[in-house]
Amino acid sequence: MTTDTHRGTTPPTAPTALVADDEPLLRERLIAHLQRLWPELQVVAQAKNGREAVELFDEHACDVVFLDIHMPGLNGLEAARAIGTRALVVFVTAYEQHAVTAFERGALDYLVKPFDEARLEATVQRLRERLAERTRSSGLGQGSASAATDPALAPLLEQLSERLRSQGAPRGHLQWIKASVGPSLRLIPVDEVCFLRSDEKYTLVVWAGGEALIRKTIRELADELDPERFVQIHRSVIVALPYVSHVVRSGNETAEVHLRGRSEVLPVSRSWLHVFRQM
Repeated sequence: MTTDTHRGTTPPTAPTALVADDEPLLRERLIAHLQRLWPELQVVAQAKNGREAVELFDEHACDVVFLDIHMPGLNGLEAARAIGTRALVVFVTAYEQHAVTAFERGALDYLVKPFDEARLEATVQRLRERLAERTRSSGLGQGSASAATDPALAPLLEQLSERLRSQGAPRGHLQWIKASVGPSLRLIPVDEVCFLRSDEKYTLVVWAGGEALIRKTIRELADELDPERFVQIHRSVIVALPYVSHVVRSGNETAEVHLRGRSEVLPVSRSWLHVFRQM
């Protein structure tokens, strides 16, 4: 969780922003572009996941929030729902199909990675205009700043979520996992994988026919696996939903996942418990 150490020097009228992305280099690149295109904008907070984004927004009450859609813990859509109409939201996504026409309306906008400066410049112009409208409305006594943002934010987010569910997973998700099993190279069908668990620099892949260590991190695999089938439930564990038998919740906001036909019990940490609350 990162905040701006110079927050106290920010002019009272300067617009403020929060940038949330689990990739530090992408956060830095976006901020560098914003500094060139919108010098008066003060990026007062950075977050590496949706939960941090919501916490930092509650602390700083930023005017603008840039949210990556795919983040661990709370994703960008869930974070946007928590922020609601209190800020102007810009989504950042690696998939063109997420850039639905709903983003073109009201306070919403989107950037597709890798974004270019011309596209970001158009976003900045839109945000400037919205902030100016919001300031005028507030000055005329037509409501608070948050009320002046587009009230369609919540239904548009719901519309986007529905479209993502109906579209299914983006093409190009991992279909096979290569693993060394004894002296041979094994191609493990992803559909047979029960769960994956981090083991330092390796990942243990457990499937119906056995288990093997591969030289790939949980983080890399989380980006490549089909999110309709696989969910991360702990920073070191990804589970295949078809193999989940039941979930037992604990009193300390954690839980345990029990698998069909297997003895392993997998931990669910607080940051990922929302996965099962939504089911």
